[in-house]
Amino acid sequence: MLYYLFVYLKSHYNVPGAGVFYYISFRAAMAIITSLFITLLLGKTIIRYLYKKQVGETVRDLGLAGQKEKQGTPTMGGFIILSAILIPTLLFARLGNVYVVIMLVTTVWLGVIGAIDDYIKVFKKDKEGLAGWFKILGQVGLGIIIGCTLYFNPYVVVKEKVVKEPSTNEKIIISQGQGSYIDELNRNPNTLYAANPIKSTATTIPFIKNHEFDYADLLSWYKGDYKKYAWLVFIPIVILIITAVSNGANITDGIDGLATGTSAIIGATLGVLAYVSGNIGFADFLNIMYIPNAGELVVFIGAFVGACIGFMWYNAYPAQVFMGDTGSIALGGIIATFAIAIRKELLIPILCGIFLLENISVVMQVGYFKYTKRKYGAGRRIFKMAPLHHHYQKLGYHESKIVTRFLIIGIMLAIVTIVTLKLR
Repeated sequence: MLYYLFVYLKSHYNVPGAGVFYYISFRAAMAIITSLFITLLLGKTIIRYLYKKQVGETVRDLGLAGQKEKQGTPTMGGFIILSAILIPTLLFARLGNVYVVIMLVTTVWLGVIGAIDDYIKVFKKDKEGLAGWFKILGQVGLGIIIGCTLYFNPYVVVKEKVVKEPSTNEKIIISQGQGSYIDELNRNPNTLYAANPIKSTATTIPFIKNHEFDYADLLSWYKGDYKKYAWLVFIPIVILIITAVSNGANITDGIDGLATGTSAIIGATLGVLAYVSGNIGFADFLNIMYIPNAGELVVFIGAFVGACIGFMWYNAYPAQVFMGDTGSIALGGIIATFAIAIRKELLIPILCGIFLLENISVVMQVGYFKYTKRKYGAGRRIFKMAPLHHHYQKLGYHESKIVTRFLIIGIMLAIVTIVTLKLR
């Protein structure tokens, strides 16, 4: 909203300083600051209200150290995170941008699903919360909406590179063995972008030269015009990614500060990827896919990172508030949708490695237990407890040490993710 106000003031009244709102970097910085301010200010008020209404967490006795002390800690703190994401985005982002609209819909949609789950747990005293099939249905529904929008919306496009013949002077330099130098520092004279953007289901493959893969190619066995049926592959993949990452974040939210800290690291990395993908200069230099208008997502992800960091003020050990499913389901869905929008979803196994490990640990534990129960009559376990962070708690590690080490791993994975821009 403020973007449109200041653009109007600049164009009609030439108000000094109003033109700074044209810059994505400025608006992203303002989104971060505002989200931090909202989280810290609004957080205290919401926590006080939750205490007053006795909206406390019901903790099951799992034999974990420090678990009993968590009993009664306010939950549904995800409202703090959602508010700190939505308000700055509405203030500083260009709301006519299709990518921003997609992210706003994702935030509200999954926030509502998580809030219903928390409401059932807290006020209906049902520890199971919302039925698992209903959560999945909600995630699938969102996946269909996001998939259809990204596939059919005319403003979701990419620009293809067109290689032209080098000039005579460039040929001489290349023949003298300086071709790599020109390719790295002077790429623009030899490459340019097509004037008209195109619809595409192409995405980025890490560690591969000319690293793009078109989902439509999965239908290449069909002899007809298979590309017009690419949505049959693309939309189910979107649904799968959103569901998997959303549930991964939900599972990771088991000890103080782990989900929020991990999400902040992932969000900051996605912000870098969105900025370079939406900037024609950086996209050309890094030889990555150029996505027009995707740079506006940096404003949204700035609010996201600020909200996560601000929430950690209250959620770090010992937690004064839990985000509940209101926050955790939304965080994972936001990360998944954002990655898909900037065509970096195949980097998720690296960037979201913590979520992946937590998910895999649960699948392995449950699968192995059922298998051994059928085979030997008594179930056996791979880990002392799943998800993985509880395994380390059972080994005697303090949860603050577990969180710190997981975050260090998350930072390492984020660095590897960014390095893939050039390491291929």
